[in-house]
Amino acid sequence: MVGIGMRKRKRLNMFNIVNHTLLVIIGIMMLYPIVNVTAVSFSSYTAYIDNPMRIWPEGFNVDAYRQIMANPVLWRSYLNTIIVTVSGVSIGAALYILTGYPLSKKHLKGRQLFMLLVIFTMLFNGGMIPNYYLMKTLGLLDTLAALVLPPLLTGFSLILMKNFMENLPEELEEAAKIDGASDPYILWRIIVPLSKPIIATLCLFAAVTYWNNFFTGIVYIRSVDKWPLMLFLREVIEASKMRELASGGNAAEMSMDQVMTENIKYASLIIVILPILFVYPFVQKYFVKGIMLGSVKG
Repeated sequence: MVGIGMRKRKRLNMFNIVNHTLLVIIGIMMLYPIVNVTAVSFSSYTAYIDNPMRIWPEGFNVDAYRQIMANPVLWRSYLNTIIVTVSGVSIGAALYILTGYPLSKKHLKGRQLFMLLVIFTMLFNGGMIPNYYLMKTLGLLDTLAALVLPPLLTGFSLILMKNFMENLPEELEEAAKIDGASDPYILWRIIVPLSKPIIATLCLFAAVTYWNNFFTGIVYIRSVDKWPLMLFLREVIEASKMRELASGGNAAEMSMDQVMTENIKYASLIIVILPILFVYPFVQKYFVKGIMLGSVKG
């Protein structure tokens, strides 16, 4: 028995070593692009030519950040994206709460039909052209509302909210009803505070979706003053690609202006991802709990 136990412990230790080694390798692979982008954005022109794959800044300077921040289109795009993200997350959170709560009640008439309709939207989509004509008919083309509405409510997130609320103790609601509490009071004073983990999780999902939303901007937006941040970033990257094509893709043959374009591209990437990186730590503590409780039923 002792020998069998020793062998099991050895196998378990070997598994842990292999598992941790793989996790470290994957972590390094995922971290390297961010480190490289940050290093190049703060490096000098000649340092980029010497080693585009560097992980530490050389010839430290912030010229690229000065140039990109002097562009008024960046700040207008930033403002547009902030408006769209805050609006979409706020309205979406309210809709998820108001929709998920009644769907979590087993006595709701037509509950199964509603859930089938929700699941149907996860499997089938009207497509780009019908959605475009819908926005055109509603008069929302080239407006920020066209960026807010399409990702506003998703079946997956709604199911997570419903499942989470189903796991909340029914005794709390029954006790509140005995004390004379109304349904709106129970929802906003009892259910919503208890649902903070799943609300924070869905808000994070929505914020990332809106912040990184590129496709709806390409389809629905025409005016530069209504660009979301991702369309501005696209223009910066496209300009960098054109300069790179002009040099034949050889960094050593690029002029100083062309190299500066590369620095600006990398600085733009850092400026774009910073808000999400700052927000995530504040909702991380709710993230795992919200996903675990919202993805299982009963």
